[in-house]
Amino acid sequence: MRIIGVDPGLGCTGYGVLEAPLGKPLVLLEAGVIRTRAKDPLSDRLSQLYTGIRGLIVAYLPQAVAIEDLYSSYKNPRTAIVMAHARGVIYLAAGESKIEVSGYPARRVKQSVAGNGAASKLQIQRMVCKMLQLNNDPQPFDVTDALALAIAHAACCRRRTGKL
Repeated sequence: MRIIGVDPGLGCTGYGVLEAPLGKPLVLLEAGVIRTRAKDPLSDRLSQLYTGIRGLIVAYLPQAVAIEDLYSSYKNPRTAIVMAHARGVIYLAAGESKIEVSGYPARRVKQSVAGNGAASKLQIQRMVCKMLQLNNDPQPFDVTDALALAIAHAACCRRRTGKL
Protein backbone atom coordinates (compact mmCIF):
# COMPACT_ATOMS: atom_id res chain seq x y z
CA MET A 1 0.00 0.00 0.00
CA ARG A 2 1.20 3.49 -0.84
CA ILE A 3 0.27 6.29 1.57
CA ILE A 4 0.63 10.06 1.37
CA GLY A 5 0.72 11.75 4.76
CA VAL A 6 -0.19 15.44 4.71
CA ASP A 7 0.30 18.06 7.42
CA PRO A 8 -1.98 20.77 6.02
CA GLY A 9 -1.21 24.44 6.24
CA LEU A 10 -1.76 27.40 4.00
CA GLY A 11 1.79 28.75 4.05
CA CYS A 12 3.55 25.40 4.35
CA THR A 13 2.02 21.97 3.81
CA GLY A 14 4.25 19.05 4.66
CA TYR A 15 3.93 15.76 2.80
CA GLY A 16 5.49 12.33 2.94
CA VAL A 17 4.96 9.41 0.59
CA LEU A 18 5.51 5.94 2.05
CA GLU A 19 5.35 2.47 0.62
CA ALA A 20 4.06 -0.07 3.13
CA PRO A 21 5.01 -3.46 1.64
CA LEU A 22 3.36 -6.55 3.09
CA GLY A 23 5.33 -7.77 6.10
CA LYS A 24 8.28 -5.46 5.46
CA PRO A 25 9.52 -2.14 6.85
CA LEU A 26 8.05 1.11 5.58
CA VAL A 27 9.92 2.73 2.69
CA LEU A 28 10.17 6.50 2.21
CA LEU A 29 9.58 7.45 -1.43
CA GLU A 30 9.50 11.24 -1.14
CA ALA A 31 8.96 13.99 1.40
CA GLY A 32 8.88 17.74 1.24
CA VAL A 33 6.74 20.84 1.54
CA ILE A 34 4.39 22.81 -0.65
CA ARG A 35 4.83 26.51 0.09
CA THR A 36 2.61 29.42 -0.80
CA ARG A 37 3.29 33.12 -0.45
CA ALA A 38 1.36 35.04 2.18
CA LYS A 39 1.02 38.06 -0.13
CA ASP A 40 -0.86 36.04 -2.78
CA PRO A 41 -4.68 35.96 -2.77
CA LEU A 42 -6.25 33.05 -0.91
CA SER A 43 -7.64 31.59 -4.14
CA ASP A 44 -4.15 31.47 -5.67
CA ARG A 45 -2.65 29.88 -2.57
CA LEU A 46 -5.34 27.19 -2.45
CA SER A 47 -4.86 26.55 -6.16
CA GLN A 48 -1.11 26.10 -5.63
CA LEU A 49 -1.75 23.69 -2.77
CA TYR A 50 -4.25 21.73 -4.87
CA THR A 51 -1.82 21.55 -7.80
CA GLY A 52 0.97 20.31 -5.54
CA ILE A 53 -1.13 17.59 -3.91
CA ARG A 54 -2.63 16.59 -7.24
CA GLY A 55 0.88 16.26 -8.68
CA LEU A 56 1.86 13.91 -5.85
CA ILE A 57 -1.23 11.81 -6.42
CA VAL A 58 -0.55 11.54 -10.16
CA ALA A 59 3.14 10.74 -9.61
CA TYR A 60 2.76 8.19 -6.81
CA LEU A 61 -0.76 6.73 -7.23
CA PRO A 62 -1.41 6.24 -3.51
CA GLN A 63 -4.17 4.08 -2.10
CA ALA A 64 -4.63 6.35 0.91
CA VAL A 65 -4.10 9.88 2.18
CA ALA A 66 -3.61 10.49 5.91
CA ILE A 67 -4.26 14.02 7.11
CA GLU A 68 -4.26 15.78 10.45
CA ASP A 69 -7.71 16.45 11.90
CA LEU A 70 -8.84 19.91 12.85
CA TYR A 71 -8.88 20.45 16.57
CA SER A 72 -11.16 22.70 18.53
CA SER A 73 -8.76 24.66 20.72
CA TYR A 74 -7.24 27.08 18.22
CA LYS A 75 -6.21 30.30 19.96
CA ASN A 76 -7.16 32.17 16.82
CA PRO A 77 -10.38 30.98 15.11
CA ARG A 78 -9.01 32.31 11.80
CA THR A 79 -6.32 29.62 11.98
CA ALA A 80 -9.00 26.92 12.08
CA ILE A 81 -10.80 28.46 9.11
CA VAL A 82 -7.64 28.71 7.03
CA MET A 83 -6.68 25.13 7.98
CA ALA A 84 -10.15 23.98 6.91
CA HIS A 85 -9.65 25.60 3.49
CA ALA A 86 -6.31 23.81 3.07
CA ARG A 87 -7.80 20.48 4.16
CA GLY A 88 -10.69 20.99 1.73
CA VAL A 89 -8.48 21.22 -1.34
CA ILE A 90 -6.51 18.17 -0.17
CA TYR A 91 -9.76 16.21 0.19
CA LEU A 92 -10.82 17.43 -3.25
CA ALA A 93 -7.58 16.30 -4.89
CA ALA A 94 -7.86 12.87 -3.27
CA GLY A 95 -11.59 12.57 -3.95
CA GLU A 96 -11.14 13.19 -7.65
CA SER A 97 -8.97 10.07 -7.79
CA LYS A 98 -11.26 8.06 -5.50
CA ILE A 99 -8.52 7.82 -2.85
CA GLU A 100 -9.47 7.09 0.75
CA VAL A 101 -8.72 10.01 3.11
CA SER A 102 -8.33 9.30 6.82
CA GLY A 103 -8.06 12.05 9.41
CA TYR A 104 -6.13 11.56 12.64
CA PRO A 105 -5.95 13.71 15.76
CA ALA A 106 -2.41 14.84 16.60
CA ARG A 107 -2.47 12.99 19.95
CA ARG A 108 -3.32 9.71 18.24
CA VAL A 109 -0.48 10.14 15.74
CA LYS A 110 1.97 10.91 18.57
CA GLN A 111 0.75 7.86 20.49
CA SER A 112 1.19 5.65 17.43
CA VAL A 113 4.67 6.90 16.56
CA ALA A 114 6.22 7.62 19.97
CA GLY A 115 3.99 5.71 22.38
CA ASN A 116 3.03 8.99 24.07
CA GLY A 117 0.15 11.23 22.99
CA ALA A 118 1.93 14.24 24.47
CA ALA A 119 5.29 13.62 22.75
CA SER A 120 7.25 16.68 21.69
CA LYS A 121 7.99 17.62 18.08
CA LEU A 122 11.60 16.58 18.64
CA GLN A 123 10.58 13.17 20.02
CA ILE A 124 8.34 12.57 17.00
CA GLN A 125 11.12 13.68 14.66
CA ARG A 126 13.58 11.23 16.21
CA MET A 127 11.10 8.34 16.13
CA VAL A 128 10.19 9.01 12.48
CA CYS A 129 13.89 9.03 11.64
CA LYS A 130 14.39 5.73 13.45
CA MET A 131 11.27 4.05 12.03
CA LEU A 132 12.14 4.99 8.45
CA GLN A 133 15.87 4.29 8.97
CA LEU A 134 16.84 7.78 7.82
CA ASN A 135 20.36 9.17 8.16
CA ASN A 136 19.08 12.65 9.05
CA ASP A 137 16.03 13.98 10.87
CA PRO A 138 13.32 15.09 8.42
CA GLN A 139 13.10 18.87 8.14
CA PRO A 140 11.08 21.02 8.69
CA PHE A 141 8.65 19.74 11.33
CA ASP A 142 5.85 19.94 8.72
CA VAL A 143 7.57 17.06 6.90
CA THR A 144 8.07 15.15 10.14
CA ASP A 145 4.38 15.52 10.97
CA ALA A 146 3.33 14.36 7.50
CA LEU A 147 5.55 11.29 7.73
CA ALA A 148 4.20 10.56 11.22
CA LEU A 149 0.67 10.71 9.81
CA ALA A 150 1.56 8.20 7.08
CA ILE A 151 3.26 5.92 9.63
CA ALA A 152 0.21 6.10 11.92
CA HIS A 153 -2.09 5.26 9.03
CA ALA A 154 0.04 2.26 8.05
CA ALA A 155 -0.03 1.05 11.67
CA CYS A 156 -3.80 1.52 11.84
CA CYS A 157 -4.27 -0.49 8.62
CA ARG A 158 -2.02 -3.27 9.93
CA ARG A 159 -4.01 -3.52 13.17
CA ARG A 160 -7.34 -3.39 11.37
CA THR A 161 -6.57 -5.99 8.71
CA GLY A 162 -3.69 -7.92 10.17
CA LYS A 163 -1.97 -7.26 6.84
CA LEU A 164 0.40 -4.74 5.33
